Amino acid sequence: MNKKKKSSLMLRTLKKMLGNKLAMAGLVIFIIMVLAAAAAPLITRYDPSALDLTSIAKPPGAEHWFGTDKLGRDVFTQVIYGGRVSIYVGVVGALLGAAIGMVLGCIAGFFGGKVDALIVRASELFLTFPNMILILMLASLFGQSVNNIVLIFAFTGWMTTFRMVRNEFLSLREETYVLVCRAFGIPSVSIMFRHILPNILSPIFVSLTLNVAGYILQEASLSFLGLGVPVTTPTWGNIMNAAKSLDVIANNWWLWFFPGVAISLFVMATNFLGDGLRDVLDPRQ
Repeated sequence: MNKKKKSSLMLRTLKKMLGNKLAMAGLVIFIIMVLAAAAAPLITRYDPSALDLTSIAKPPGAEHWFGTDKLGRDVFTQVIYGGRVSIYVGVVGALLGAAIGMVLGCIAGFFGGKVDALIVRASELFLTFPNMILILMLASLFGQSVNNIVLIFAFTGWMTTFRMVRNEFLSLREETYVLVCRAFGIPSVSIMFRHILPNILSPIFVSLTLNVAGYILQEASLSFLGLGVPVTTPTWGNIMNAAKSLDVIANNWWLWFFPGVAISLFVMATNFLGDGLRDVLDPRQ
């Protein structure tokens, strides 16, 4: 009977997700862009760093779908390969930040008291600094590399997930099933992560998707300012950075238009997907 109930719940959840057109559109765009970035060598025959001085600043055409830049590099290839790094930075940074916030939120919300007060004060200390200023300081301090940017995003982006998880734990720790678990002597770690945490997946998923979108934009902003991923590594932000001169904006529109569209599409897709997951996973809906 239990298995039938679980199967019925999964079917209702899947049907609800399939009925959300924006969420499904976001999921399709997300999957397509991730697969395109992963399969970049199979999609394009050009090397993203190969120079072709005979094809400098060519507009979009049959040979170069998105045109070429000032060094003759294929823009379509750069956008596809750039998606690899930009998506990696956004997704991995968000996952690490969510993991840190989730663990700290579980501990603070479950135990309360001095432990809770200490972790809350630490989160407030991080929130004292404007997020972008803190990221710029850390990026200039630790240097430019893909993994450094990922770690900086995780280190500065755990507070939202932490507060969501903590608030849910503060209310759920007094529920009857938690008191019963304590009465039976079940370890605190098991109660936190096996019994309470599965009931608060909705805010975690929402926070995760919002952070992915935010980190994609922040990576682009840092690269645009010359403080993100090294310019030798193709990312959506670095492509935009190379196209920021007034001459390029006026005369070579394809150099900034296509990476801008890629960033916009991916950010919108993750936001639509996050909204859909929230509606599906929230038991109060």
